[in-house]
Amino acid sequence: MKTINELQDEVIEEFSDFDDWMDKYQLLIDLGNEQEPLDEKYKTEQNLIDGCQSRVWLQADMEDGNVVFQAESDALIVKGIIALLIKVVSGHTPDEILNSDLYFIEKIGLKEHLSPTRSNGLLAMVKQMRMYALAFKSKQAE
Repeated sequence: MKTINELQDEVIEEFSDFDDWMDKYQLLIDLGNEQEPLDEKYKTEQNLIDGCQSRVWLQADMEDGNVVFQAESDALIVKGIIALLIKVVSGHTPDEILNSDLYFIEKIGLKEHLSPTRSNGLLAMVKQMRMYALAFKSKQAE
């Protein structure tokens, strides 16, 4: 199993192959399309992320001490963004997720190439993933 930082470095490398942002957006869209569709039972109000302009559902489950995320969005680029986040943090322990510095977002230039509303949505997605990790961590401590 790769560490969160190793996965981030892979993402940075993948994006560094492209100079043009249109190509990077296409890569995001492709990543989103490769994702398994989210089961309808998880498309609930409770799983909707607040702060996203488009609809994003995030489901988190604990499997063998690791947090596993699944998500879907009705917007192509947003679907790609959440797919990237899942690729990096899913399958790690709550502590690893909580202690991670998601530097890849800055390094690939994602933040500066998103509209302010998408950028807020990205922060909301990261925050929600950390909230799930925190919830699972406190459950483990009980």
